[in-house]
Amino acid sequence: MRIAVVGAGISGLVAAYRLRTALGPGLELVLVEQSERVGGILHTGEVAGEPLDLGAEAFVGRRPEIPALLTELGIDEQLVYPAGRRPLIWSGGRVHPLPERTLMGIPAAPEAVAGLVDEATLARIADEPTRPLHWVRGGDVAVADLVADRFGEQVVRRSVDPLLGGVYAGLANSIGVRAALPPLAAALDRGAASLSQAVAEALPPPSTAPVFGGLRDGYRVLLDALLAAARPDLETGTAAKNLERTPTGWRLDPVGEVDAVILATPAPVTAALLAPLAPDAAAAAAGIELSSSVVVALALPADTALPDNSGILVATGESLRAKAFTLSSRKWTHLAERGVALVRASFGRFGDDTVLARTDAELVAAAVEDLSTVTGLDLAPSDAVVQRWRGGLPQYAPGHTERVAAIESGLAGLPGLAVAGAYLHGVGVPACAASGTAAAERIVVHAGR
Repeated sequence: MRIAVVGAGISGLVAAYRLRTALGPGLELVLVEQSERVGGILHTGEVAGEPLDLGAEAFVGRRPEIPALLTELGIDEQLVYPAGRRPLIWSGGRVHPLPERTLMGIPAAPEAVAGLVDEATLARIADEPTRPLHWVRGGDVAVADLVADRFGEQVVRRSVDPLLGGVYAGLANSIGVRAALPPLAAALDRGAASLSQAVAEALPPPSTAPVFGGLRDGYRVLLDALLAAARPDLETGTAAKNLERTPTGWRLDPVGEVDAVILATPAPVTAALLAPLAPDAAAAAAGIELSSSVVVALALPADTALPDNSGILVATGESLRAKAFTLSSRKWTHLAERGVALVRASFGRFGDDTVLARTDAELVAAAVEDLSTVTGLDLAPSDAVVQRWRGGLPQYAPGHTERVAAIESGLAGLPGLAVAGAYLHGVGVPACAASGTAAAERIVVHAGR
């Protein structure tokens, strides 16, 4: 067989690896990537002469996909967990502890956000169970609309936005409840009488298991291992075009004739390739918008007195330009062992791509100034690296689950074609790996193996 995988991000690399494992050495596997490198938004650069992830830097540790993949590839010694420190939130010109026992910042009771919001908002949260809740079973709304109506705008801006911004590079008004918070939507569908009750039902049980995991030497170790195991014919700097059906399979420029294709591409690219073949699926994919962002990594003197916290999230409406800081040397024990203090500053939210137009010097200056503001420190970085992510993250807007269902149902009559990626069933690294596995399984079934 000859199979093409389009897109060499984590979804495409996992798909290629699964295809090689299932179909063996006789498979002719072509991996096409438009950019000059593999990995997509996983990218390990160098800061102060050592590796540091400049895109995603952690994965949800309670999902099994990445630890299992590391074990399969024989690199499980790379698995590391955070040191256990909590983040802070910058709001009202000062830092506050991140609320505990919330669902993506949504509290089940007022005490969770005490000190972060004013007394009137606390009273509104306490009173919320007494007010009738109007929820359409199976429906969907923006997270901001639901939370602001029930708990008030301060909860949205100071608690929910900072957390959603870290996941989607968006805001609560651009993210839908059903796709981003499925346990909450399920509790509301079951008839929860209030948002407080629904959050309480949706909260996971307390656990001592690490929430996040990472790789000691960065994601490039995983990317390299997947590429080595998949052994594809890799074509970087190559845009795939003109996907067509043939009597025996598919034709794709510039790859040529293949038996099957996996599109592990961003939603707009997938939409363009599907348009002549599955117009309804293409229209659904085209409706998924993307958000851009920038990461600025700073190396500071090792004795810099950073807060003893994992990071600082920034509430919406603050005067800072950065939306968050990861205090990497505090968050990760293995990074604390280096001869510098490492911080990542994040910029950019959905609907505002102006951050991409700023020069590297402007972004570094903004990162240093904003970090100085929230820490009260006089900072002088010894190294700084800027990484831009244009259209890096899809927005799970209200109605996202219906869009994904339309994409997947639109492929039902196209055997030998599958899709994968962050725009489908989750933006995190484990969800992307799962989508790559599912796409490969669809093709393996088509191949009759």
